[in-house]
Amino acid sequence: MTQTPGREDFLFSREREPHALRAREILRRHAEIRSLAGRNAWSALLVAFLVVLQTSLAALVSYVPFWAALLAAFSVGAFLDHTLWVLIHECSHNLVFRRASWNRIAAIAANLPHILPSAISFQTYHLKHHAFQGVYELDADIPSRWEARLVGHSALKKALWLLLFPIFQVTRPPRLGEIPLLGPWVFANIGAQLAYDVAVWMVLGPKAFLYLAVSFFFSVGLHPLGARWIQEHYLVFEGQETSSYYGPLNVVALNVGHHNEHHDFPSVPWNRLPAIRRAVPEVYDALSFHRSWTRLLLHFVFDRRLSLFSRMIRSERGLKAVSQGDSAGA
Repeated sequence: MTQTPGREDFLFSREREPHALRAREILRRHAEIRSLAGRNAWSALLVAFLVVLQTSLAALVSYVPFWAALLAAFSVGAFLDHTLWVLIHECSHNLVFRRASWNRIAAIAANLPHILPSAISFQTYHLKHHAFQGVYELDADIPSRWEARLVGHSALKKALWLLLFPIFQVTRPPRLGEIPLLGPWVFANIGAQLAYDVAVWMVLGPKAFLYLAVSFFFSVGLHPLGARWIQEHYLVFEGQETSSYYGPLNVVALNVGHHNEHHDFPSVPWNRLPAIRRAVPEVYDALSFHRSWTRLLLHFVFDRRLSLFSRMIRSERGLKAVSQGDSAGA
């Protein structure tokens, strides 16, 4: 599993994804971790607060110069949108409400300032990512081969890929033909999003809409926050396909950096993820981890040894059926 400069394909593993086995071993020695699983209904109030706040900021920036709107999107809006992404992620695992339908409604609400309807589709593909991590035909988190070849090892192309990350993501579903995309909740997501977008444009104006759009792209792309996508599963540390981040931005990112902990125990809500690491430091402190998203972003862009091919793939599906419903504890 040694990564070589100029690599032109993914690394292949004959082993199953590491999280299910590690979780079983941890629970065998620390059964008390089961008590951390559950839901955090306060996340719904946080969704409401952040949607109102981001929409209010969009209204305010409609009165400032264009450059100030862009600066506000980078320095404030991106952080608010990223937190909303984390809350969509919580809803995807049914970690806010007990009923799945309520979680979907909360996710659609959290999606509103993002301009593009993606909450329900994210849930569909994200749960498959957990169940089939690294399976090229089922894991939308894996870049497409054409995408990786297009970007290559160029610093400029990697920066542009990060800047346009949401666009590249929407090109991946056709590759995952085994997973159905459309459904009633997807159309509900699209309808709610269109209504919000039209309202923002008509009531608050084009500059407010632009602020929201730029905030969205920065929240997942060419921004220190965008390094989260590199941190989670890129092989920055040789042979380690999932990595955590334990830096200060976890405060505003709702502990989303605790990614090994989340994959090991996906039924634990965001506010309890640090407790997993504290309970078994001998496991998580022994793994390599990141302390700076900014440093990681620069490392990924300028180190030619890292590319979109710096990912682990596998054919082992863990004997799970693709049509199987995934739960928060999958």
